[in-house]
Amino acid sequence: MRILALVTDAFGGYGGIARYNCDFLEALAAVSPAHEVRVLARIGEDRPFAVGANLHQDRPVHARVPFALRAIRKTLAWRPDVIYCGHVFHGPLALLLARLSGARLVSQLHGTEVWQPLGRIHLTPLRKSDMVLCVSRDTRARYARQAGSADNAFVLANTVAPAFTPGDRARARARLDLGEAQALLTVSRLDNRDGYKGHDRVIAALPGLHTPDGRPVIYLIAGTGPDGPRLARMADDLGVTDRVRFLGKVPEEDLPDLYRAADLFVLPSIGEGFGIVYLEAMASGTPVLGLTVGGVPDPLSDGELGTLLGPDDDIHHALTALLGREKPDPLELASKVQNRFGIASFRTRVKEACERLLVTNSVPGGLGSIN
Repeated sequence: MRILALVTDAFGGYGGIARYNCDFLEALAAVSPAHEVRVLARIGEDRPFAVGANLHQDRPVHARVPFALRAIRKTLAWRPDVIYCGHVFHGPLALLLARLSGARLVSQLHGTEVWQPLGRIHLTPLRKSDMVLCVSRDTRARYARQAGSADNAFVLANTVAPAFTPGDRARARARLDLGEAQALLTVSRLDNRDGYKGHDRVIAALPGLHTPDGRPVIYLIAGTGPDGPRLARMADDLGVTDRVRFLGKVPEEDLPDLYRAADLFVLPSIGEGFGIVYLEAMASGTPVLGLTVGGVPDPLSDGELGTLLGPDDDIHHALTALLGREKPDPLELASKVQNRFGIASFRTRVKEACERLLVTNSVPGGLGSIN
């Protein structure tokens, strides 16, 4: 099966969507040697990528019109069996390519793109898709409300890389010079859209926050973005500058140690379609705190794997309680996460999606209820 993927970024990209695309495309190539996957990206490192014998990504094409022209030429020359649309904004182009080639159309929803009403130009390709992959139950429900049905939707949650495992916690803490302090951690872009990631709620909870035995609490913030200066001013205004550390962009290879060093990963975000960072933290053996908003209940397995708060619950009270508890066994927590969300489980789910796609007819929008 020939698969042409249109993505914002994948190999050579950065961030959650790029990571998901890489995981998904690698899984497509891995579940069957008969699959041949070609990737067209808009952004990323300016070089081609060959990921195994049957997965290749061209150099990125940044401008919209040249990207579309290359996609059309590739489609007409290569005649793919499936067009994978990695972002809703590629939908009109992906639908055109599917019609030109008679290919099945598979569209991807990462979550927040369906939190606001979609225009007809972007909603129509979703409705016409043979399959719409949704990263969470919440994403599927939001898509259903806009499309009028979710008969062509399939929930495919994010996965977590094998690198995220429990490890030498003492060494990880020493690298950050944490001493005896307990550490809260958030890994996220510092987004300035009304502080929806929730960093400000954690900073506001720091005054007077100590462990039951009186040890100080340090808040580690990994990530960059336009909200950084506001958060720094907030910490200064509250007198907790010495307890908030802005780590900037942390290299991916250093993230496992960062998670291991923390006592609690906390991301009280009201804007997550899923939230792969929750999986990364738990797979590294660190407990997590999130909100019952958006797709967050999925990685936290409705509270089975992590702690869920309502959006209006008292963060200070919750942090005090969690920091006072005995930390769960890191290996046990990591095992549960890998069993449910690890690469093996993810590839099984991708294989199931492929099998369901193959038994449908080739008419766009012709897929029956699959989830």
